[in-house]
Amino acid sequence: MSGIDCSNPDSMDVRIYDTTVEGIYCPTYSSFFGVMGATAAMAFSALGAAYGTAKSGTGIAAMSVLRPELIMKSIIPVVMAGIIAIYGLVVAVLISNGMGSASSYSLFSGFIDLGAGLAVGISGLAAGFAIGIVGDSGVRGTAQQPRLFVGMILILIFAEVLGLYGLIVALILNTNSGSGECHADCFNPCTGKPCDSK
Repeated sequence: MSGIDCSNPDSMDVRIYDTTVEGIYCPTYSSFFGVMGATAAMAFSALGAAYGTAKSGTGIAAMSVLRPELIMKSIIPVVMAGIIAIYGLVVAVLISNGMGSASSYSLFSGFIDLGAGLAVGISGLAAGFAIGIVGDSGVRGTAQQPRLFVGMILILIFAEVLGLYGLIVALILNTNSGSGECHADCFNPCTGKPCDSK
C-alpha cells in the first residue's frame, strides 16, 4: 500500500483508528434523515387522509340533498380516510422517540427511519386517494341503489389495507433500525483485518 510501511504488520504504526469526535458512522447530518422520515410519514399520510375526507365529503353533500336519512350511514368513507393519518402519526412518533441524542444516531438508523416514513406516508397517500374516489362514487350510487352499500364497504376495506401494508413495513423497518455503533473498529490495512484478529 502506498504511504504505509507493511514490513512489520503487527506494529502499532500501521493501525487505523476512528479519531473523529462523533464517530465515522454518526455524522452530524444523520439526524436529518430521521427527521425527514418522521415528516414524510405524517405529511403524506395526512395528505391522503385529507383528500379522502374531502372527496368523500363532497359525495355526502351531494347525496344528502335527495336522501338526508343516509347521511350517518355514508360517513364511513370519511372515518376510514381519517384512520390513514393515524398510521402516519404512529410511525412519526416512533421515529421521533427512537432518535435520542444526535451524537448516538447513526447514518444507518437515519436511512432506515427515512425508509419507514416514506413507506407509511406514500402508501397512506395512495390509500387516501382510493378511499376518496370510492367513497364519493359509492355514496352517490348507494343513494340511488341501496344494494351497492355492501360492495362499497368491501372496496373501502381493500383500499384501507393499502395503508395498513405500509404501516406494517414501517414498523418492521423501525424495529430493525437499532442504535448502531458510531465509531469504526480499529483496522490494519497491511493484513486487511481488524486489529485484534491475526
